[in-house]
Amino acid sequence: MTTVYILQSEVDHRYYYGMTDQLMEDRLKEHNQGKSFHTKKFCPWIIIWFATFSSKEKALAFERYLKTPSGHAFSRKRLI
Repeated sequence: MTTVYILQSEVDHRYYYGMTDQLMEDRLKEHNQGKSFHTKKFCPWIIIWFATFSSKEKALAFERYLKTPSGHAFSRKRLI
């Protein structure tokens, strides 16, 4: 099972789109401990949305879509 997620920074309210095979709680702890290069400057983070996929390929495709301008618009209108 692979999870696609959206985090929001409590510092400046920016969003981060990611994917993991870990438990979501463990991955969030890593983000908040500064272990991720892309998110460590904006800690702490909270989970805004997540979905679990049975296929890693589908999860990767959806994460890539969410990172596009169209995916950003979709996520802000429908997911968050």
